[in-house]
Amino acid sequence: MPDEQSLEGKLLSQEAERKILHELNEAEKIDIDVQTDVLKIVQGQANAVSFTGQGIVTKEDIRVQEIKLQTDSIAINPLSALFGQMKLDEPINAVARIIMTEVDINHALKADFTRDFAKNFQLNVDGEIINLESQQVQMFLPGDNKIEFQGKVLLKEKGNTRSLSYTASVYPRTHSQPLTMESFNCTEGGGISIEIIVALMQKVKELVNQTYFEWEDTVFRVKDMKVEKGSLTLLIEAYMKQIPSS
Repeated sequence: MPDEQSLEGKLLSQEAERKILHELNEAEKIDIDVQTDVLKIVQGQANAVSFTGQGIVTKEDIRVQEIKLQTDSIAINPLSALFGQMKLDEPINAVARIIMTEVDINHALKADFTRDFAKNFQLNVDGEIINLESQQVQMFLPGDNKIEFQGKVLLKEKGNTRSLSYTASVYPRTHSQPLTMESFNCTEGGGISIEIIVALMQKVKELVNQTYFEWEDTVFRVKDMKVEKGSLTLLIEAYMKQIPSS
């Protein structure tokens, strides 16, 4: 990326920052760098866009400690770009590095946006459908690349519903190692059968090994994950059909 930013790029970057700040609940710092010039804007082109932010809180009340995002060359709508909006004429590729603290993650797990996304699981246990409804979950990041969970679910099987509390400890999948479970313990509710545990592990494996996820007009995958004491760092590759609204 060139070291010097054109006047047009600076003006467009400033307007983009203003509009993004309007879409956020809070941001300690954001910086957008649009590499373009007036000729390329008229042609609907930009060399690249980079975005960095700290202490960002979205409209869904999800906080990110730090984010760094970089796109490749983009094709933008010339008229929208001149008015400070970034509407894509063609999809773009982007790479993002996101850091969230343990406190931020647990706050996000309580948000309606997250709870609706991961509230219910259906498991096929020897041909019978078992429902697990998440009531609460808390994540701990003790270090040594380990994630610990503590939560409560409603287990619905054979017409009966009962509450079940659990603790679990896992080593997440990275580019060099698969997902590994260190322990799973039922602390209240009488425990669950081996068959349900096997089905649950299979479901988790499917989710973890899912190649891509979709959100709005973006398809993304977690390329790598680093777990440190008190924080989680994600390296994400994304294919963006349009700039997300928030």
